[in-house]
Amino acid sequence: MAKDNTRRTDHSGIKMGFVMALFAVALGALWVRAGWVQLHEGDTLALRASRQSLAAEWEYGARGRIFDRNGEMLATSVEAKSVFARPFEIENLDVACDVLSRDLKMPRTEVYKKLKSNRKFVWIKRQVTDREAGAVERAGLKGVRQTSEFSRIYPNGHLAGQVLGFVDIDGRGREGIEHVFDKLLSPGKAEFVVQRDATGHRLYLDAHGREVDINGKDVRLTIDTHIQHAAEQALATSIAKYDARAGIVLVVDVKSGDILAMANEPFFNPNTVRTSKPSHRRLRPVTDIYEPGSTMKPFLFAAALQEGTITPDTLIDCENGRWTVARKVIRDTHPERWLPAHKVLRYSSNIGSAKIGMELGAGVYHDYLSKLGFGEKTDIGIPGESTGIVRPASSWTSVDLAAISFGQGIGATAVQLARAYLCLANQGATRELNLIIDPQSRRRNASVQVFSPETAATVLAMMHEVVHEDGTGRSARIEGISMAGKTGTAQKASSSGGYGDQYLSSFVALVPSDDPELLVITMIDEPQKANYGSMVAAPVCRDVTVRTLAYHGQLSETLHANVTDTESVDRLAEEPLDQAVTVPVARAEDGKVPNIEGMPVRRALEALVKMGIVPVLKGEGMTVKRQQPAAGQPWPGNRTKEGADDVFVLWLS
Repeated sequence: MAKDNTRRTDHSGIKMGFVMALFAVALGALWVRAGWVQLHEGDTLALRASRQSLAAEWEYGARGRIFDRNGEMLATSVEAKSVFARPFEIENLDVACDVLSRDLKMPRTEVYKKLKSNRKFVWIKRQVTDREAGAVERAGLKGVRQTSEFSRIYPNGHLAGQVLGFVDIDGRGREGIEHVFDKLLSPGKAEFVVQRDATGHRLYLDAHGREVDINGKDVRLTIDTHIQHAAEQALATSIAKYDARAGIVLVVDVKSGDILAMANEPFFNPNTVRTSKPSHRRLRPVTDIYEPGSTMKPFLFAAALQEGTITPDTLIDCENGRWTVARKVIRDTHPERWLPAHKVLRYSSNIGSAKIGMELGAGVYHDYLSKLGFGEKTDIGIPGESTGIVRPASSWTSVDLAAISFGQGIGATAVQLARAYLCLANQGATRELNLIIDPQSRRRNASVQVFSPETAATVLAMMHEVVHEDGTGRSARIEGISMAGKTGTAQKASSSGGYGDQYLSSFVALVPSDDPELLVITMIDEPQKANYGSMVAAPVCRDVTVRTLAYHGQLSETLHANVTDTESVDRLAEEPLDQAVTVPVARAEDGKVPNIEGMPVRRALEALVKMGIVPVLKGEGMTVKRQQPAAGQPWPGNRTKEGADDVFVLWLS
């Protein structure tokens, strides 16, 4: 067999070169692709990545707080959870509807309609309870999330409710101070970057923007919580006693013009605004126009004294209680014949006042009323203020002049009346009313000297007789306290024309009478069991004055007054003055819930808020009739019983 000497060819070099060429092409392609991605598509891909792992969230601040003059909180905000959904992320619509309707106690049809929306964001339920928020969190529904909002709470319940106003579900002020300073009180917002993992869990929150103050600014009022409470308590007692339609109490610091109390009955609780009536939300001292009646007479006497029309001793024929002017009969409750001018005011004679007014003249008296501010707003900073009704003097008939002289035929608000009395108390010079301490008002209205200091002092001396002599204001007398006062009993106009059978009973007090420091005005609208201001309104004015003076330490411990309203005196004797101006605090024993049933809602709310508890209020009324948890139970959040509520609930009677 012949031997094959043929040499085999070696292709290994070619193979290695081919492999290296393939690697070179692949690597080059990768470099080209990487360059393309980095240089051309880099920004787009980075944006997609950030959308998957990073998200921008907004954090909202808390609405500003409202305080009284002493720093007592009148309105604040508490954090609450709200549930929202992104419908396009919902995986199982039926399951989500069932769970949310059950946990949030909402109709399933309502939840279904929201989740079927084409919008990217929908609210499911705003400001849910802690229990509802926990249930939704445990359900873990994809596309359903929670965010923090702030719910408005008024710790003192109905205290100064109409003054404060309220906010809507979006935190916008709708009435009162909440509306006036909505822009100042409203919070801001800050944007934060949130990084999440593949399951959607938050990894960290970027601190950017946390140094920015996003909370709303605070507002401070001239209102004094203790005096406001005393005014509301005395007013409520009188309204109930005389079955009246409504009532007003104003307390003003004469030296500064600060309004210390502005009470309205019926009361309004901003915490339960959804169940309130519009008539209860009305701030009557600012919006309601009344014919003030005899409380207008001191201004007539001041004008007549200033013009030299009368002196305190000028004799006036009061016609034995019956006098006819242009076929209209004017009557006095207490018939008298000749009286000096100071007794005309003391006994509140309509006939004597009408004669003084007709001697003074329509044009002159109208000028004085205008200087005192009647017919124009006081601009204390509350929306809806009325201007009152003062017709031009040229349109006054003799009957009009006679009626306006004793406070009929003219319309005024309680704050207008208060501003006018400040003029008498301030030695005849006008002084503006104040309701806001901070932010400071830009009002700089110049003071006008309407009456001379001598005239103002003379009128105050006459008003002193009304209380301390045998005048109509005897029931407002306080032992050891010098008071100037004036009663008013104004017949109200009828809807069918003329005057009806309803009255406005009022009383004005200035303390002390020689150099007033305190002004108190009381108006009781349509009392049913009596209608004289001396019987209905004067005791209220007295109660408020007593409690205010006691609060300021200007009243002796023993209080014995020679007044006709003995029931008012007995009631004051039964209730110590220190209890009338302080708020008891419910105390917990051994970490247990205290018993607050039967406590006034204002005091219960204040006590619980100080303990860090923001209760849920149910029902309407002024007294706590039931509580949950019950007295003696562990505080909410520390309860071990399965299924127990984490919410403190108060039912009101």
